[in-house]
Amino acid sequence: MFCCGVYGFITRKNMIAMLISLELMLNAVDVNFVVFNRFLFPGQMEGMFFTLFAIAIAAAETALAIAIIINIFRVTKNVDVRGLNEMKF
Repeated sequence: MFCCGVYGFITRKNMIAMLISLELMLNAVDVNFVVFNRFLFPGQMEGMFFTLFAIAIAAAETALAIAIIINIFRVTKNVDVRGLNEMKF
């Protein structure tokens, strides 16, 4: 799942698709936290609490990224990464 996210992030030029790929990578890491916690320490909950914290941080990061993408769209009328050079002074 992480490799699919990396591939999507590298090959996409649309900022929304890149954000989705980034979220896919973050979710793959969260799943790994839970699985390794369950496998190595079956009676403890640290991996699950850390995953909940990571999900909250990812939600805040996504909200901020979408706000930035909306502002970029207002200026350039495009969410393509290659079009960001037009915003330079």
